[in-house]
Parts: sequence; C-alpha cells; structure tokens
Amino acid sequence: MRFDLTDLRLFLLVTESSNITKGAERAGLALASASARIRAMEEELGVPLLERGRRGVQTTSAGQALAFHARTVVEQMERMRGELGAYAQGLKGHVRRWANSAAMAEFLPDPLAAFLAANPHIDIDLEEKPSPRIIEGVAEGLADIGIVTNGVEFGDLETRPFRVDRLVVVAPHDHPVAAFRQVAFREIVDAEFVGLGQNSALQEHLRRHAARMGKTLKLRVRMGSFDAVCRLVAQGVSLGVVPEMAAHRCAASMPIRVIHLTDAWALRHLTICLRRLDLLSLQARMLVEALGPHQP
Repeated sequence: MRFDLTDLRLFLLVTESSNITKGAERAGLALASASARIRAMEEELGVPLLERGRRGVQTTSAGQALAFHARTVVEQMERMRGELGAYAQGLKGHVRRWANSAAMAEFLPDPLAAFLAANPHIDIDLEEKPSPRIIEGVAEGLADIGIVTNGVEFGDLETRPFRVDRLVVVAPHDHPVAAFRQVAFREIVDAEFVGLGQNSALQEHLRRHAARMGKTLKLRVRMGSFDAVCRLVAQGVSLGVVPEMAAHRCAASMPIRVIHLTDAWALRHLTICLRRLDLLSLQARMLVEALGPHQP
C-alpha cells in the first residue's frame, strides 16, 4: 500500500468531522486534492472507505479498520517526533484536546497561553464537546486528552484532577430571583433564560437536567460566550446560568446579581482524562503535566 502520512492524517480528519470538505480544510488541502487522495486510497485497497450522503460521510467497516491503524501510525509518529525533537531545535507537533464549556472559556486560556508561549513548536487542536462525548473521543483515540465534569463513567481511562467549577445563576438587579442568595434549579426552571449556543456543552448539561424534571428551557436568545450572556442579563433580558468565575468577573463591571445554585450537580469537579500517559506523545505528556492539579 502506498499511503503517506498526509493520506492517513487526512482520512482521520475526515472521519472525525464526518465531512470531506471540513477534513480537507483542517488538513490544509484543497477539496479536489483531498477527494482525489481518498479515492486513490479506496482504489488501492479495492474497497469503499466512506459512505457519501447529503449530510456528510460515514466510515464503512473497512474505513473503521483503516482509521484504527492510521491513528496508531500517526500517534507513533508524533511520539517519535517529540522524542527526537527534544534533541534538535525544539519540540514540534500538535496535541488534540477536547474540553467542556467551563474549561474552554474559564480555566484553560491562561495555562494554555503560558504553555504555548513556553513551547512555540507545539500546536494545540482544542474543541468543545459534552463530557460524555469527550470520554468516547479519548477512548477511541480521536482526542489525546479530555477535560470533563463529574458524573461520567471513565472506564479504563486514566484521570487527574484539574479544577473545581461551580454553576451559578446571574440575574438583573430588579428580577425577583435577585433577592435570594441561593436557589434550586427547579425553582427557576420555568423562567426565561439567555442561553448558550447549540454546540455548548454547558447548555446541553442544563437541558438534560431540565428534561429530567419534565421541563423544556425557555431560551429567549442564544449567545456565544459567558460574558455575552451576562451582558444581556445586565440589560434585563432574563436569567442566565454560567460558571461562578465568569459571573463574578462580569459582576465587577455589570449590574447583575450572582445567586448560588443549591443542586449537587452545580458543583462540578473538572477532570483530565487520557488513555495512558505512556502512550501519549511527548508534547501531550508535557501538556498534561502543565495543566495538572491546580495549586491555589
């Protein structure tokens, strides 16, 4: 078989995004070139690797087998590059990391900025996903490292503590809820909310808890960040639910009240998960160590 690393990386990116166009963009290839490479791989093997549909592509049984072996080869190359790079000009490579909303917006920017500044030859591919999907992705090798909240089953994955995150309600000063210091989610679930985007892991988390009560959240508008949610709350639009860190940061400059949620699930322990530390590339191991348990 005459597959090169570009072919294998492209195929993995296509399978991860379920879309040839998106896979080509992430691989830095023109769509025509990416399509030609995949067709050549199928012709070389004599079997279809992808099932094309209107909404994207799905891997065939042969495609799943190829993805498994391709992932192994790419990971081995990353580990080799990392180990050898330590003796050359510096480490070169990238780390694939999936995280939930709070980790993405509140806890990762500062330590990631410090890590990237100290390691200019390492790139990080960071995506926001719900915690259950992160567990699946790490177990399947789609992500090197994940950050999830409590309440998920880790299976055989290795874990390390990361941070503690508390969800709170933010309310306009003249809202009835603003008179309380704490409230249960069931007491406000029928209110109107400023929500987060369709792909927000936190918004999906809130939707599931509302559904367990037989409720559907009433979202007046969806915003793209915690700060944007707080700005609309400050204008009197409705309530919001955001991490405590984001709420207090915004409350310093916006007329909003911060009310604690009394639900047990509102206190969330963020955890780093990975398959095995010794299977990670050197770059990924360095990132795990850099993001390890928070020292107050």
